[in-house]
Amino acid sequence: MSVQLTKDSIDLGIVARDPAACLTFYRDVLGFEDLGESPMPGGTMHRLLCGTSMIKIVNLRRAPEASAPPGGLGGATGYRYWTISVSNLRDVVAAAEQAGRPVMVPPTEIRPGVTIAMLEDPDGNWVELLETS
Repeated sequence: MSVQLTKDSIDLGIVARDPAACLTFYRDVLGFEDLGESPMPGGTMHRLLCGTSMIKIVNLRRAPEASAPPGGLGGATGYRYWTISVSNLRDVVAAAEQAGRPVMVPPTEIRPGVTIAMLEDPDGNWVELLETS
């Protein structure tokens, strides 16, 4: 048996320490479409569209006891980054730098025709940009 998908993309929930800063990064710096805020058990969720994927910035009324370890790929096991395929990688990196966001991996061609960069959001999560030519 295999999963029978009803959508061609995933949704990603980010429980944020600083929801306002995360919203600014994903909405204003990366340009995700803002679908607004809605209540959820224990807090609120701000929904943004990245293509057909929904990015959910979660603001809990009571902060979780633990935080994810920082350090990107080498910081811990588990989910450490997610990837967005773009056609304007260098422009997005420049916008992130202009907004004061750390560029953890500058634009790097990892194989012929494939360039990546990695940004850090305000909560320390890494976002990989991938561009193919």
